[in-house]
Amino acid sequence: MNIVLIGMMGCGKTTVAKELSKLLTNYKYVDIDEEIEKSTQKKISEIFLRHGEQFFRMLETEKIKHFCKNDNQIISAGGGAFEREENRLNLSKNGMVIYLKTSPEEIYNRIKSETHRPLLKKNFSVEKITEIIKLREPNYSKAHKIIDTNSKTPYNIAKEIIGVLNDRS
Repeated sequence: MNIVLIGMMGCGKTTVAKELSKLLTNYKYVDIDEEIEKSTQKKISEIFLRHGEQFFRMLETEKIKHFCKNDNQIISAGGGAFEREENRLNLSKNGMVIYLKTSPEEIYNRIKSETHRPLLKKNFSVEKITEIIKLREPNYSKAHKIIDTNSKTPYNIAKEIIGVLNDRS
């Protein structure tokens, strides 16, 4: 089984996945966005700019299909990955999907100084983040488990995830 982290950009997927991989040493850490960047030799923002979001989503789906064939992975999926039904099915069938739910204000404060977020290049604000969350929430809520990350450290979130895994076994 895999552990799959989903949620909005800035919710802590990558950071929490890295913390989890320190605690669960028999699991391999996989970041879908990083894998896309490695295979294309381009930054995500560059792919969006040159080829558009649809092309990026196609690459994302290919990577998800590839990595979902394996076990014992902590997969950090991109913020929009769970919007595509094919990705939801692949990520869910061999993994426990955990939605890291974070308030728009918290996300804004975490990523306001970052420049590599393609969907926030224009009109970056708490309102814009709220709008994106509202669109994605119906699919995010299909996760096996929802964990509120507001005001929690990545370590504490990782420990909470381990607790959820222990409860299931």
